[in-house]
Amino acid sequence: MKRYFLKVLALLSPLLAPLSAQPDKVDATKLRVACVGDSITKGSGAASGKSYPSQLQALLGEKWQIGNFGVSGRTLLKKGDHPYWKEKAYQNALAQSPHVVVIMLGTNDTKPQNWKFSDDFYKDYADLVESFQKLPNKPIIFVCRPCPVPGAGNFGINDPNLQVVIQHVDQLAKAKNLPVIDMHQALKNHPELLPDRVHPNTEGAALMAKAASEAILSVAPHLKL
Repeated sequence: MKRYFLKVLALLSPLLAPLSAQPDKVDATKLRVACVGDSITKGSGAASGKSYPSQLQALLGEKWQIGNFGVSGRTLLKKGDHPYWKEKAYQNALAQSPHVVVIMLGTNDTKPQNWKFSDDFYKDYADLVESFQKLPNKPIIFVCRPCPVPGAGNFGINDPNLQVVIQHVDQLAKAKNLPVIDMHQALKNHPELLPDRVHPNTEGAALMAKAASEAILSVAPHLKL
């Protein structure tokens, strides 16, 4: 019965996931950060309320408003099986009028059914970045090297394709002069913090939050309400 329930839940998860990314009420008195991503950003694998954006909120404090716009299973690729582009969370992230955007996508793109469209990855990533660059308040946009995939990975996610994703992230960052948050390096030597070989646990999410907070605080003097 438990195995049957898990199979049903897996089938329903793509339908249920968008419900988790509800719009945040914009607080004009705070510096706003939009965390864009997949299940790793959403917090899968970490304890409830301990996603990396939640822990980032705790590190940065009350002067900041951190929005978690992660949706499980989503791809950066527009032709992927579950494109982030089609999600309400994406529109909510834009509507937050963020001062800072942290993008971490690409992990689900390494799955075989998505990787066949990998030639589009760089262009689609550039399009996503540009959609935030067009916002009136001109946010600072960080792109992330995704978390490592230890060993054989899981769910079809794999390290060889992830290494190509990282190359594209680095190339895009250089071409568009974007700052990079290296989530890959933050967890590279801690495979034990990715127990299912994809999702960081609570301690792993804490290392991600630390890397993000250090990067964001480095640009904080340039931000204005």
